[in-house]
This record gives sequence, C-alpha cells and structure tokens, in this order.
Amino acid sequence: MRQAPERVERLALLDTRASPDEDEVVARRKDLMKLAERGRFRGVTPRLLPMLVHEDRLEDRALCNRILAMAERIGRDGFIRQQEAILNRPDFRPTLARITCPTLVLCGREDKLTPVALHREMAAGIATSRMVVLEHSGHLPPMEKPEETTVELRRWLTEQA
Repeated sequence: MRQAPERVERLALLDTRASPDEDEVVARRKDLMKLAERGRFRGVTPRLLPMLVHEDRLEDRALCNRILAMAERIGRDGFIRQQEAILNRPDFRPTLARITCPTLVLCGREDKLTPVALHREMAAGIATSRMVVLEHSGHLPPMEKPEETTVELRRWLTEQA
C-alpha cells in the first residue's frame, strides 16, 4: 500500500495495528526472541497461546494443535524474523488517510495483541473503511471463527468500490 497504492484495489487489515508497539510489548517480544535464540523455541508458542486465542478456545485441542503446528512450520528463525520486522515497522498512522480503496478492518473482540481500540483508530483514519469485530474471538479470527471471517471477506471482495 505504501509502495504502490495505485496497484491496490482492496485492502483487508485483520488483527493488526498501524501504531508502533508500546514499551512493555517491545520488552515482551525481545524476551520471547531471547528465549527462542537460546534454543527454547518450542516453549514460545505455548506461552503465546493465551494471547492468540479467546480464553474459551484454550480447551479446543484441535485448534491449539493447528496453531502449534503452524508455529513449528515457521520455526525459530522465522519467528525471530517476524518479531524483528514488527519491532522495526514504522508508524503507519500518518499515512492512513491516503488509503482510498475499499478497506476491511476486522478483529476479534478479545484480541489481546492488537485490541479493538487499535482497529478503531485505523478504521477512523481510513475514510473508505468498514470495521467488523467478531465476538468470542481473539487474535486469530480466520482460525477461531472461519465461517464468520469468510462471510466478511466475501462481502468485502464483492462490495462496490
């Protein structure tokens, strides 16, 4: 979007943020990176799980196993690269007003990593946005609420620009 906005026809922002992380979040990310670098990557995802999904989903073994398997596929180095990219991302809030394409801003009501307030901030900065909050969902609506997420994505894809 920043590099070639004329090439972007539609934009979906799911469980993300435009602002940099707060100091405590930066510290947590760095601690998890150190843990992973010390060879304890398998211990990172179980620690993150309560922040990734709605608390009721922690008992859903099938879902939790899919998330853990996904983390294993990404691996330690991939996890560290993701965290470094997040830590180094710029503040996108000043550029939100430049977004003019249909934009879906979607999040889980109980997203602990990127709370609803951060999504409201993004949606307020984008004149062409529509915000959707999925109930009983954390940071991973496509995995926690796949049907509802699909309905919203289809609506976004087919709505008139």
